[in-house]
Amino acid sequence: MLLTRKIRLKPTPEQELLFWKSAGVARWAYNYFLSENNRVWQEYLANGETGDKSVSEGTVRKYINHVLKKTTHTWLKEVGSNVMKQAVKDANTAFKAYFKGIAERPCYKSKHKSKLSFYVNYESLSRKNGGFHGEKIGFVKTSEPLPKLEKGEKYSNPHISFDGKYWYLCVGYEVPEIKCELTGESIGIDMGIKDLAICSNGKTYKNINKSHQVRRLEKVLKREQRKLSRMQERNLSCYKIVGNKRIPVFIKPLEECRNFQKQKRKIKLVYRKLTNIRNNYLHQTTTEIVKTKPSRIVMETLNVKGMMKNKHLAKAIQKQKFYEFKRQICYKCQKYGMEFVEVPTFYPSSKTCSCCGCIRRDLKLSDRVYRCNECGLVIDRDLNASLNLAKYQSA
Repeated sequence: MLLTRKIRLKPTPEQELLFWKSAGVARWAYNYFLSENNRVWQEYLANGETGDKSVSEGTVRKYINHVLKKTTHTWLKEVGSNVMKQAVKDANTAFKAYFKGIAERPCYKSKHKSKLSFYVNYESLSRKNGGFHGEKIGFVKTSEPLPKLEKGEKYSNPHISFDGKYWYLCVGYEVPEIKCELTGESIGIDMGIKDLAICSNGKTYKNINKSHQVRRLEKVLKREQRKLSRMQERNLSCYKIVGNKRIPVFIKPLEECRNFQKQKRKIKLVYRKLTNIRNNYLHQTTTEIVKTKPSRIVMETLNVKGMMKNKHLAKAIQKQKFYEFKRQICYKCQKYGMEFVEVPTFYPSSKTCSCCGCIRRDLKLSDRVYRCNECGLVIDRDLNASLNLAKYQSA
């Protein structure tokens, strides 16, 4: 199977400058392909034609290499040629996914809001003692060694990214399946908001967002966001009316205000810390579940997009990161040779009695304790759901 490793980099000031340039080129190439596609699309619609129409990524790359790079965009030569090439391919993939109806229409990448990352040529990437060697960037030190590969193998889809504080190298590599003796047990996992996961073996994993550390950081985040809002208010002189919209007019562009940029960086670092705490907790939880070595793990397919429409629970659902939890369980099951089963969304795991199998149709979301009208079973609602998931047999 294919695993991914994320390794922190220790670049020199010259290498870090080159990283910023490469990330800028990747963002520009992605946006350029989108603009060309939008232009062709508008011309296509103006002619009264229907259907899917887009420009090929090969045509855009040839125009950039043979025209723009030699004339007005000579700065593209400062970074590796594969940075631009892969960014255009990524934009083309995003458009194809949109036309297939499996993703939303791709948007332009912002200079200040989008994730900074760029592709490193996998053919020239080589593991060295204490780091790695890449195209145009030379030898870069790393905080830990890159995973070893068999002779003739190459790293898959290597990318360098910036998380607001450090630069990281992300590489994919093949690993053999780990063979271990399984217990033959079937574990059902019911995910919730009060607790992260309730397992059929009786273990309950708490909601990390209710911990003191996360709540303290969320208070810090609110305070720093209020400071940023006050900075914007102080810099605001008036509004001008354009059509039916009120557009703020600032005394000085906020991008030029040093204190404004410092405050934005503070907020970004708090967000980074919260994300790292949540991801780390998910990895610890999923690893602990998989290390019990069950033969199979059963989870319900959650309609997270639909659940997010509930304005009272949307924020709590977002913090729980249900999809990331399922993704980690899925690949760790594959790694250890376990069976991962997804139950259909409308399977009545909460309404079914885990003892007699009777379905209680009048069960409400507010009912946290399940009481069976037939056999008299009284059990926690989430534990009952996890027991039903563990017994699930696909048709």
